[in-house]
Amino acid sequence: MTDQIQELLTRGVEEIIDRDHLIKALESGKKLRVKLGIDPTSPNIHIGRAVVLWKLRAFQDLGHKVIFIVGDFTGLVGDTSDKDAERPMLTEKEVKTNLKTYFKQAFKILDKSQTETAYNSKWLKKLGLLEIAKMANLFGLHEFSAREVIARRIKMDKRVSLRELFYPLMQGYDSVAVKADVELGGTDQRFNLLAGRTIQKANGQAPQDILMTELLLGIDGRKMSSSWGNVINITDTPDEMFGRIMSIADYLMEQYFKLATRMPEQEYKQVLKNENPRNAKARLAFEIVKLYHGEKKAKAAQDNFEKKFGKSRSLGQINADKNLSLNETKSVVGAGTYTFNGLLSLLVRVKFASSRSEARNKISEGAVKINGEKFASNEQVLQTISKGDIVSLGKRFLKIV
Repeated sequence: MTDQIQELLTRGVEEIIDRDHLIKALESGKKLRVKLGIDPTSPNIHIGRAVVLWKLRAFQDLGHKVIFIVGDFTGLVGDTSDKDAERPMLTEKEVKTNLKTYFKQAFKILDKSQTETAYNSKWLKKLGLLEIAKMANLFGLHEFSAREVIARRIKMDKRVSLRELFYPLMQGYDSVAVKADVELGGTDQRFNLLAGRTIQKANGQAPQDILMTELLLGIDGRKMSSSWGNVINITDTPDEMFGRIMSIADYLMEQYFKLATRMPEQEYKQVLKNENPRNAKARLAFEIVKLYHGEKKAKAAQDNFEKKFGKSRSLGQINADKNLSLNETKSVVGAGTYTFNGLLSLLVRVKFASSRSEARNKISEGAVKINGEKFASNEQVLQTISKGDIVSLGKRFLKIV
């Protein structure tokens, strides 16, 4: 097995089905058809979704044919594989708005000239009730309800709509339509990916092999999700991207190096071993920004960050003692222009103050700062807070996202 194939099958990979069959296919020299589908549930592709896109690019670099599908039809139905509640159906207008730049974003990673693209409405719209019934007959309700997230919702007496049962059938049929030899996805997609194998066999095709990647955690330590706002989008500006990466907790760095950069494992482990957390995180931010914006813009983003926050301080350490952990830094969506009363409300909302009166006193005392500068205590002054700014009160820190 070549080093390139070894890395393809191991780095960031959680599970492969059927591993032995896929290895033989890769070593045989056969040109495989490798499929990945992404639903346009938001306008931007984030670096968590990019994990599988980079894996798709790795297959492409080995000479295989990659098929990138934008789920304009499945996006309407909605996949709840990773959701603790039913995902609302999107309208056709919402989906069309979201997908406008999906191919352009994907081509930040994939070689456009070597990529087969499709919208899955091309074939899914043509399916009639009889075809859907035949596919549904391949599965038992108990198989669907046994999925961890669905079982948990049923146990909690949360609604599970019949519509949700259709999603795995549609994703599975995508594999039939493009004659996939391999399908990629995150671990949360396991049931849907396996459905593809079953539906392919029922349609006289050889079952696809499956490669599942780890799920990248968001900047707040939960799964990266656009609905939670804890994402780093590949369309973010270099400065935004750099700053958001610098806001992650130290314990997330190794996963980000492994899943979100192309650095060799031995190299990033040396960085983590030999550098202090702040410098290691700056290297991580540089490498990720470089992937999407190039080395020149990554260096400029690093310089801009250091001018704003200093070379020796990370976001969670401004005006703090050297032992402050980034885990003590909160994040909140709060960019905008604030009146004095708005500032009071913000401080109470994030529990930096128990009441507006206490918040007023803290501001008057000069204890509340933005990027190290005291808030204006003059009630007539408007205060602008931007993404990436740090609001602090003593040793408590708030990152504006």
